[in-house]
Amino acid sequence: MSDPAPIAVTIAGSDSGGGAGIQADLKTFSALGVYGASVITALTAQNTTGVQGIHDVPPDFVTRQIDSVFSDLVVKAVKIGMLSQVAVIAAVAEGLARHAGAIPVVLDPVMVATSGDRLIADAAVATLRERLLPRADLITPNLPEAAVLLGEAVATDAATIVAQARRLVGLGARAVLIKGGHGVGRESIDHLVTADGTLRTLSAPRIATANTHGTGCTLSAAVAAGLAQGLDLPEAVAAAKAYLTAALAAADQLAVGTGHGPVHHFHALWS
Repeated sequence: MSDPAPIAVTIAGSDSGGGAGIQADLKTFSALGVYGASVITALTAQNTTGVQGIHDVPPDFVTRQIDSVFSDLVVKAVKIGMLSQVAVIAAVAEGLARHAGAIPVVLDPVMVATSGDRLIADAAVATLRERLLPRADLITPNLPEAAVLLGEAVATDAATIVAQARRLVGLGARAVLIKGGHGVGRESIDHLVTADGTLRTLSAPRIATANTHGTGCTLSAAVAAGLAQGLDLPEAVAAAKAYLTAALAAADQLAVGTGHGPVHHFHALWS
């Protein structure tokens, strides 16, 4: 018999359209050979054209889900996504303190959907920065999210991106990956800065597709999957970048919805 698949848990919101959030995370875990468990923090009425509504899960029920998962499953990595309210962020922070120990945590500070819809309350940004950044082994903001976390303008050049990444590390995160999907140019360049000051850049061809829904969720989930499988952080980030690039390249095969469709999580299995 082969060894059992490692287990990763996603703590995030549900996307009823299936392209982002919990659904994207579980698809990513499965595609990469990791068993996925979940803690749902919010329900969204959502499709490829936008977010039509958000229903927050009560904080005490978020706590109950966390306790249920961690009391029974041997979790090897945690991915955190949409946390829209202060009390929910507090519940997650307290749950990690009880259960996570040395388990690696990847935090995707989800703030705005691909459609442009805001997914987090303004008051929750400071709580996210104060309660969860110091707990994260990696945070994965895009350019606008990094700017919001720091209260600065969006970076437009590599030097400013790296400087912002270093300031985010200074807030307590062990490593920061600022994603280049919102940048310009023929290549999408991500910047990884670790707590020891090491800078790594990862580049891939920028894929010409409108079907980019769930890219941030997918990348962070793929990093968590790699960590669950025992990869070190730079290896997990590089593997996740390659997986997402291939999923973007195959995205137009799906033809899901009339807006920003999802990436193809199972591009290696079927088309």
